[in-house]
Amino acid sequence: MGSSICKVLIIGGGFSGMSAAIQLRKQNIETHLLEMNPKWQAEGAGISLHGATLRAFKTLGILEEFIELGSTSDQLDVMAPTGHPLATIPNPRFAGSDIPGAGAIMRPVLAKILADKVVESGTKVRLGQTYTALQQDDDGVSVTFSDGSSDRFDLIIAADGIHSKTRACLLPEAPQPEYTGQGVWRAVLPRPAGCTSTMMWLSQHLKAGINPMSKDQVYLFLTVNSETRQRFEPIDEPAILKQLLLDHFSAPMVHELAEQINQESHVSLRPLDSLLVPQPWFKGRVVMIGDTVHATTPHLASGACIGIEDAIVLVEELSANKDFSIALEKYQSRRWERCRMVVENSGRLGEIEVEGGDKAEHANIMRESTIALRQAI
Repeated sequence: MGSSICKVLIIGGGFSGMSAAIQLRKQNIETHLLEMNPKWQAEGAGISLHGATLRAFKTLGILEEFIELGSTSDQLDVMAPTGHPLATIPNPRFAGSDIPGAGAIMRPVLAKILADKVVESGTKVRLGQTYTALQQDDDGVSVTFSDGSSDRFDLIIAADGIHSKTRACLLPEAPQPEYTGQGVWRAVLPRPAGCTSTMMWLSQHLKAGINPMSKDQVYLFLTVNSETRQRFEPIDEPAILKQLLLDHFSAPMVHELAEQINQESHVSLRPLDSLLVPQPWFKGRVVMIGDTVHATTPHLASGACIGIEDAIVLVEELSANKDFSIALEKYQSRRWERCRMVVENSGRLGEIEVEGGDKAEHANIMRESTIALRQAI
């Protein structure tokens, strides 16, 4: 390791936190991961992924497992509510012939792939716990855990998400997550015959789509607009999602999918929030990554991507710089513009959809964002 960092605590066992653990262990750094969930399980249905995410998976060493257990796609088929074809958008393999242009997988499956890799790496995992105090000095950080034990670390990586306890303590003046005026319904359904790529249907105010997640399942999503956060009883959600699809789309495949929705379809509705914390993203020996500092809506399928990339870049800079403070500055500098672009462009795409705005602007933002995401990190 280039810096004097020998022992690290990662707060949060989500995608970005696990990625940091994997990369740190490659540098033979003693790594501890603190996760509040005693079962260490990801919630949710499927997750759509851009080719840049799959490039990051190759760096982590999990691309083969993803391809085996998930699904990849070389194009996006866009259709009218009737099912009439509007456009076919290719997903080129820009990062190499072995790295697909896009893909999808069940969130719990991806979480297990990463968790298995973390355990295999020798990371010391503490489940069902949090911390009660962080105390920094010139030489390190003393941490008191919720079980009453304590330990000392050279660096703390905060990956505790959009509602981060660490961010609130470290940067009490930082902005709070903001509701964007949209929500997304999700469900898991049997994969229709002949479904070989991502498919999307665009109505006047709603956007529905499916993405193959495995050989026999698809992830269905439906974005909806609402001035306030919508909440429903879980038992009622399947019927509500089904009716929305039937009311707003006449495409035969959408109706076939809607008719299959039931209580076993993992239906959920999540209001979409957004967050971009201004720099700095670190204070002393505590640095923040992922949703802790840049939570985005799913319009560019890149939320997980930029969090995982944070972890990769942070460890690269720690490895390359003897002075850890210089490493943290360089991490922050490398990540700011890319993460800002994803958060702000995703937010603007949502605004256009809510307002029924300029479709040419929407297409231009998608094109420019895709080009930017293909650039090396």
